[in-house]
Amino acid sequence: MAIVQQILDGKGKTLHTLPPEAMVVDALKLMSEQDVGSVLVVSGGQLAGIFTERHYTRKVFLAGKTSPSTPLADVMATDFTSVDPGQSAEACMAVMSEKRVRHLPVLKDGQLAGIVSIGDLMKAIIEEEHFNADQLVRYVRGMN
Repeated sequence: MAIVQQILDGKGKTLHTLPPEAMVVDALKLMSEQDVGSVLVVSGGQLAGIFTERHYTRKVFLAGKTSPSTPLADVMATDFTSVDPGQSAEACMAVMSEKRVRHLPVLKDGQLAGIVSIGDLMKAIIEEEHFNADQLVRYVRGMN
């Protein structure tokens, strides 16, 4: 069973962060340049919030705000759900389904350790299922 730390190890250590005073346009540029769907908002070395494409759509665009003049602090989610590096991919998927989110910040001892997306979790689960199927096929072939 894949755990969050294994997923983070496979992704690398890069975190896409901005301070709360950064403008929404800065977050959009960063997400576009890095081909990611969220930015972690960090203040004083601590995770203060998360900003996603969904937040942009609902809290900026549909609210009639402008990206160059709206600070992330005004539109980021501060009531985010985080996970521990030891949690399983399946447990994270359950949290995502329950909370209706696509990104989960990962905190280790209260410190930001990374972020997992629904795509990261699906990839890990599919890889594990392929591995299990391959092992089963090898076992059955070995019986003959």
